[in-house]
Amino acid sequence: MSEFLLKPRICFGQDALSVLNELSARSVLLVTDQAMVKFGLAERVTALLRQRGIAWQVWDDVVADPDIATVVRGMKLMDNHYPDLVIALGGGSVIDAAKAVIFSLAQTRPLADRPRPCFVAIPTTSGTGSEVTAFSVVKANAEKLVLVDASLLPDIAILDPALVASVPPAITADTGMDVLCHALEAYVSRAASDFSDALAEKVVQQVFRYLPTCWRSGDNLQAREKMHNASCMAGMAFTNASLGITHSLAHALGGVFRVPHGRANALLMAHVVAWNADYHGLCDTDAARKYARLAHLLDLPAATTRQGVTSLLVAIQALKDEMNMPAGIRDTGVLADEFEQRLAEMIGQALRDSCTPTNPRAPDAHALTELYRRAWTGNAVQGH
Repeated sequence: MSEFLLKPRICFGQDALSVLNELSARSVLLVTDQAMVKFGLAERVTALLRQRGIAWQVWDDVVADPDIATVVRGMKLMDNHYPDLVIALGGGSVIDAAKAVIFSLAQTRPLADRPRPCFVAIPTTSGTGSEVTAFSVVKANAEKLVLVDASLLPDIAILDPALVASVPPAITADTGMDVLCHALEAYVSRAASDFSDALAEKVVQQVFRYLPTCWRSGDNLQAREKMHNASCMAGMAFTNASLGITHSLAHALGGVFRVPHGRANALLMAHVVAWNADYHGLCDTDAARKYARLAHLLDLPAATTRQGVTSLLVAIQALKDEMNMPAGIRDTGVLADEFEQRLAEMIGQALRDSCTPTNPRAPDAHALTELYRRAWTGNAVQGH
């Protein structure tokens, strides 16, 4: 028996933020970061609360890749002023931090008179899909830990394209490639289903069609809305089907060398596609056939499985090139000797990562070493 879970109520499109006016609450905890305060987005939320006379407190020191100390700070704040509504406003790190705080407090201090608060997630990047997933990534020392629990799912997701219009091009590129990676990995996952496949196929089409426009013209609200919806649909796909080793390798690379998550995925993605497809071998795996199907859906040459996989690899590379993304890990400021020195540590982390078991092809340390080495220089299509 399999299952497909649909949880948050999703409010999307222009002016979606106004749904906050419908929610009843006595006390609100707004989880956000300094950027959201600086750009006035936090004020857009607190203004709605102020108009309705709702008391709130702001926790705004969440940083990228939140660690356990950050989560503990949030737990103390929430424990002292327990809210009946938690609003997370920000990118994946902010939403993940809010999830980890709510979850950890419920686990460690379960008090009978404190029901779980209503949880609203408002993403301000089109990337992680965290607003609809049962996943939260928290950093412990140099390792990213992936929490997976159904209780991490928000109750309401608000997708307002106006909140992503000001995201700068480099972050638009990083987060947009994360969306593509979520769809590609969910699509070939061992836990994929008709339901997750339908979402993943649509996501891949929307990313290739709208991400370059978002990168070039950030104020194009139609393209922004399409990418914001794609990010959410990709989250719906992977929270059900899980992910694969692009994410495992990217979590380790990001944990050890602080490469932004979406960029790490972009650097590794094509190499993993080629390996899952056995591109340098017979190119006759189930994953290869699914990748070729995606190429066909993108109207790219796919008369044979190998041609389809080649088309997809070329399209991924072209998308990266169009957005001036780094070709290889060596182009991100990581030093060669440090990379070599910490390679075994990263491979150990990737093998332990909770995204690894659903990869369509089971990796060993040798395979992951080879993938990191190929991603060091870049260009997955070499040799064919």
